[in-house]
Amino acid sequence: MPAVASEPTPLQPPGRPATRWLILAVICVAQLTVVLDNTVLNVAVPSLTQGMGATTADVQWMINAYSLVQSGLLLTAGNSADRYGRKKMLAVGLVLFGLASLGAALAQSPGQLIAARAGMGVGGALLVTTTLAVVMQIFDDAERPKAIGIWSSVNSLGFAAGPLIGGSLLDHFWWGSLFLVNLPVAAIALAAVVTLVPESKSRGAERPDLLGALLSMIGMAGVVFAIIDGPVTGWLSARVLISAAVGLVGLAAFALWELHVPHPMLDMHFFRNSRFIGAVSGGILVAFGMGGSMFLLTQHLQLVLGYGPLDAGLRMAPLAVTVILVNFTGVGARLMPRLGTPGMIVSGMTLLAAGLAAISTLGGDSYGGMLAGLIVMGVGVAFAMPTMANAIMSAIPPAKAGVGAGVNGTLMEFGQGLGVAVLGAVLNSRFVALLPLVAAGAGSLPAALARTRTDAERVAVHDAFAAGIGTSQLVGAAAVFLGGLLAAVLLRRAERTGREGSAGASAVPDSAAGSSPTVSAAE
Repeated sequence: MPAVASEPTPLQPPGRPATRWLILAVICVAQLTVVLDNTVLNVAVPSLTQGMGATTADVQWMINAYSLVQSGLLLTAGNSADRYGRKKMLAVGLVLFGLASLGAALAQSPGQLIAARAGMGVGGALLVTTTLAVVMQIFDDAERPKAIGIWSSVNSLGFAAGPLIGGSLLDHFWWGSLFLVNLPVAAIALAAVVTLVPESKSRGAERPDLLGALLSMIGMAGVVFAIIDGPVTGWLSARVLISAAVGLVGLAAFALWELHVPHPMLDMHFFRNSRFIGAVSGGILVAFGMGGSMFLLTQHLQLVLGYGPLDAGLRMAPLAVTVILVNFTGVGARLMPRLGTPGMIVSGMTLLAAGLAAISTLGGDSYGGMLAGLIVMGVGVAFAMPTMANAIMSAIPPAKAGVGAGVNGTLMEFGQGLGVAVLGAVLNSRFVALLPLVAAGAGSLPAALARTRTDAERVAVHDAFAAGIGTSQLVGAAAVFLGGLLAAVLLRRAERTGREGSAGASAVPDSAAGSSPTVSAAE
């Protein structure tokens, strides 16, 4: 198709080199606000309960409305960015996020705050997808691994900094300050985006896939809601089963529709590509290990070792600091040419698994034993997560960079929720098995402790809960390690197949993101 091949590549717009690292800094700040709002509200639960008279159900919806809307819209947001312009959608996302943050800060009732949080989720979905798509646009193959590593570090920084920032603000201001701090960040980022970021979009003229967008939203929202609500109302409750069923049916209908529609939002033939499948499998399990381990570590530090929320957040910081140091110094990017994508993923996920196992075996009684595990986990995350994101994005044509970022974000949301659900279930099962008369039906460590009468019983409950956390961490370590092996095998096979068939045509070539940057969305 000579007409297409002669057009300029959307990955290398004019004027790119001079400002690309400044642009990366801007979009990382925008991404940080999105990640922070996934965690910052957790420390404000007592303030919201007192200030608004919010019920437990209200608080759960305040926290979950954001992640539920965001996860449901990621694919649609990515597709919109590809179609209408990534710079434009990044700017729209910042505006929506800022306005919704202002609405949240000024909310006078639980319902208003829930609605504002949902609006923040819409803006967050646009920011998550467009920031990664812009990284793919402005960096070439040589610099992209380091750039994605820095972008990926923001996620770890957000998880660690959320409770710390939230706790610090609540020590001096009212709960609305948690959202007001987003306003200057969004305003500065918007000005920088309008000034610095080059525009890019797909060159296809196909009609929007509206039904595909609707089905993807229904499917993801249903599944994510079931994962969020399962630990609260019970995995066999009618609400969870109905939500899961609606979500799975929605995703199945989405897949069938995308296979038959002329211009799909997500080309399902990508799933025939072993590189894509390997990256997707590994991405889910890295997120599974991270989401589950954060859930377990928080409980370990507060409920077993007895630290307060702020102290617990400070003691989890070494994990994020390690990730940031490894990625900002470019260690992973320098190792990539030597180890290759499969080698980086195996190394990273093995280290992540080893860190979880070390925390389980050495950190049961003291923070000193946990610290080494946190640092090892940080190195593993720094190796694995950027490599996964790069593998997913490079398996998708650059004209679909926004959709690729949506896939990556969806995997992170799904994997983290699944990690909390599965490892939380393992924790509860082990806890109940060790103390069936005390723990059964208690639902939590504080509830089980309330049933005790003597110091000996309280010690037994604490020991049983600590044992349950240790078992859960070992299960998570095993899942992450096996996932790393699976992802590496699939990626190695894809590389071998690509070399053997380099002279032939492929339905979804592994080199789509690199050697064929002019592929249009209509192809």
